[in-house]
Amino acid sequence: MQETPTAHTAPIAYADTAFSNGYEFTEGTGYTLPEYPFVAPPELATGEVRRYPIVIVGGGITGLSLACALAQHGVNAVLLDEDNTVGVKGASSRGICYAQKTLEIFKRLGIYERIAAKGVQWSVGRTFAGEDEVYSFDLRQQQTHSLSQQPPFINIQQFYIEGFLVEQIQALNASQPRTDLRWNNRITAFAQNSDFATLSITTPAGDYTLEAGHVIDCTGSRSPFRAWCGASVTAKKGDDRWCIADVRFRDAPPVERHTWIEAPFNDQRAVWQHLMADGVWRIDYQMAPNCDPEEVSREDVVRARLNAQFKRELAQGECDIVWVGPYAYRSECLDQLRHGRVFFAGDSAHVVSPFGARGGNSGVQDADNLAWKLAAVLQGRAAPALLDSYGSERHEAARQNVLVTNRTARFLRPADGVERLFRSAALGLARQHPFARQLVNTGRMSVPNTYSLSPVCDKSGGVATQNVSFLWANDQPGKLISLLQWAGSRLLLLVFGELLPASAKRLQALNALTGVVCVQVLAPRQRARAAEHVIDDSGQLRATCRVDGQAGWALLRPDSYLAATGAGVDASLVRAITTALGLQEEIA
Repeated sequence: MQETPTAHTAPIAYADTAFSNGYEFTEGTGYTLPEYPFVAPPELATGEVRRYPIVIVGGGITGLSLACALAQHGVNAVLLDEDNTVGVKGASSRGICYAQKTLEIFKRLGIYERIAAKGVQWSVGRTFAGEDEVYSFDLRQQQTHSLSQQPPFINIQQFYIEGFLVEQIQALNASQPRTDLRWNNRITAFAQNSDFATLSITTPAGDYTLEAGHVIDCTGSRSPFRAWCGASVTAKKGDDRWCIADVRFRDAPPVERHTWIEAPFNDQRAVWQHLMADGVWRIDYQMAPNCDPEEVSREDVVRARLNAQFKRELAQGECDIVWVGPYAYRSECLDQLRHGRVFFAGDSAHVVSPFGARGGNSGVQDADNLAWKLAAVLQGRAAPALLDSYGSERHEAARQNVLVTNRTARFLRPADGVERLFRSAALGLARQHPFARQLVNTGRMSVPNTYSLSPVCDKSGGVATQNVSFLWANDQPGKLISLLQWAGSRLLLLVFGELLPASAKRLQALNALTGVVCVQVLAPRQRARAAEHVIDDSGQLRATCRVDGQAGWALLRPDSYLAATGAGVDASLVRAITTALGLQEEIA
């Protein structure tokens, strides 16, 4: 058992949040970020050391998504952030590409409509080598994206999403206070034992201590909790250097994702270009490995780069630079995402190169995975062992993302020898032969990860569903997300086809024992035997749940992942529910 830290007895000067990741070299007019007021925590007045069930540390996209999801599941939490705003002061748009799975999560959290109204939808990507187009895709034509009501991608600056999440949390608090948002609260010390964790916190008004049943670390890649918990990290840091330019044009390029592998206007290095909110274009330029970050970020140097790309002098007003900043790619993955009472999420848990948009998306999906499990355990509907599955599932996802992005990094910056020979051959063939275009790797776009190693999913489960359409019993159109929201943080059992009286009785018993929500899914003209039923008029529910044949069932988790599928309402279904709730003994 570790010793509990002692709180400071006198306030210390509260320092501004430090720059990180090279943001001190930024240029441009910058973005205007909202600022939130500091409110003195009640512990400062009373001196009491209170214990909270959940403390989230870090108010970025992961921490705010988690807090919002917990509030919707009816769980109270304290969120501590060392700054008083979203995003990074004086810094960039940061993440901008949000994938369909993440957009579905935002739909459940209640902020999707604001994102869709503000951001830019896109599905077409084009890749060039020199002046030649060697590869293109339309994500709407791919099965992994074709059924959902959400688009394949929306581009929007990360701080907008974080701001929308704050607004949503505040709106939820107005009706039922659940989330205590504490700005300008910085963690200075940490300890834990088998029963709780203790956090020492400094604020502009003084210092205090609190206790937590569970701590979720969302503080980012420079997390102090890694050292405090003794967490080991598998990391790879290369010498690849890039420079972002967020630019607004008077005459805008096409709303497509354009990639140059060997850009003739960038010394034969890679370039990305795509649109985000406010008519601002994100252009990423690959730099020389030994470049000076301050030099490549200078506005005059960036303007020279833009002039070369667009083959003319771009005057002020015709091309306005909003923000510029350098960065380096690396990959990191904690070897374990849970250490005692602490769960690591987002960049605290894993860092990947941004190829294919697997960074911020992964953090939001971490939060979605953990939120319903914390709710189910704290509300007494699942065993504490369910929480261990977070580390298993999201560590597998992180390793998948690291593997995919590292392959892209090697394609874009190949080592001399076999890697460079392969890339040259792939580009040469792709110019003439369609079969070779799939070898061109500028980023495999983010898709939902599979949980093949999950201890709480059957081998038939562990895959994500899409937000498909169906008809309610009154023939009004519905969406799968609506069913999931109706089920709350409980498991949702969809039973397809005709339902025998004995099966209906068994389902009632399972609902009483476990709280699982049962819904009969009918084909057109089939007879309903359950009061809760929907009509799969287009077959999309059956398709996304991977149920074959006339009858069958699919057990869905609140994060829209399949826990299991099966054919009959029998012992296999009982085992699936038992497993999905982390129970050691099979329910009756």
